[in-house]
Formats: sequence, C-alpha cells, structure tokens
Amino acid sequence: MKKFLIIAALAMTSFVSAQKGTVLVGGNIGYASETTDFGGVESKESEFSFSPRVGYQFNDNWTVGGEFTVASSKNDQGGGSPEYKTNSSRFGAFVRYSVPLSQTFSVFADLGAGFQNQTNKRIENNGFSTKTKADGMYVGVTPALFINMKKGFGLNFSIGGLGYETLSYDNNGADVSKFYFNFGQTFNIGISKNF
Repeated sequence: MKKFLIIAALAMTSFVSAQKGTVLVGGNIGYASETTDFGGVESKESEFSFSPRVGYQFNDNWTVGGEFTVASSKNDQGGGSPEYKTNSSRFGAFVRYSVPLSQTFSVFADLGAGFQNQTNKRIENNGFSTKTKADGMYVGVTPALFINMKKGFGLNFSIGGLGYETLSYDNNGADVSKFYFNFGQTFNIGISKNF
C-alpha cells in the first residue's frame, strides 16, 4: 500500500506542474536543406526558423500567450540564375486547449493569429540586387501531441495544420493570400516547460 501511495504522489507531482496557474515556455527550431541536380546545374535551397512562445495556463485545459517567429531562407538555382534570400518574422498571440490522456501524454490544439512581415532580396550575378517588402496577417490551427518527460518538461509533436495568411507588398506590389491544409505533409518537434 505504501508503494502505491508513493507512486501516486510522484505521478500527481509530475502532473500538477502542467495545471492551472503555471507558465508555459516553449518553441521550435527548424532547419531544412535541399540540393537538386538538373542536368549538371546544381540548385541549393536552405531555410532556418526559430519560434519561441510563452503562455499562462489559466485553467486546467486552457493556455493563452504570445508567439514570435523569425525565419531566413536562401535559394541559389545555379547556372547563372539569380540568388534569392528571404527574411521573415511573425508576432502574435495563441490560445491552446489541451486534454490529458494520461500522466505522460496529452493532446492539444493551438490557435494562433497575428502580424507578419517579409523581405525578399534578388541578387543577380553582376551584383545588382532588388528588394521587396511585404506586411500581412496570419491565422492557423495546429493539433499536436505532448509527451511529459519529467516535471512539466516535454516534447511536442505535430504533423501539420490548417491556416490562412496574407501579404501585401509595398510600392503597389502584389497582394498575396494563401490557404493551406498540410496534415501529414510536415513534421515538427518542439520542446516546452511548465513552471
């Protein structure tokens, strides 16, 4: 009986750290690189992103907070083609609804919305470059799985989401809007900690 009480107390301690009144700190870091050979002409594309977030769990199931993302990508198509560089950032808010499945596993869905900006730079082989800037908004829903590793520290796994975003380019440039539904097409791993 004593062993059962000790195990129950330990389980409750690890579970309590993710309940009402806690602060959630987490985020994702991503890197992608692709090299393609088109008949002897090599194309290289790379992207890096960093997405921290902080939230307050005001209820056993609800968390609200802020999120920020910075990303940078580079595309060099080779063979005398111009090189493209893109820097972007997002800042906004999110709300999370989570449902514990056990002491170790929880499922949650994040609804995030906010503003975004993007700077694109095209660099020609002769050194001449052009730059375009855009501002817009975004909204998205991402379902995910949380694995509690120890004392509120855990891993988040998601396989895509649903979203809508807009960008309006300066100097009478194009207005771009995009709707995406990418379940099963992306895979993200993040870390989080409840304090």
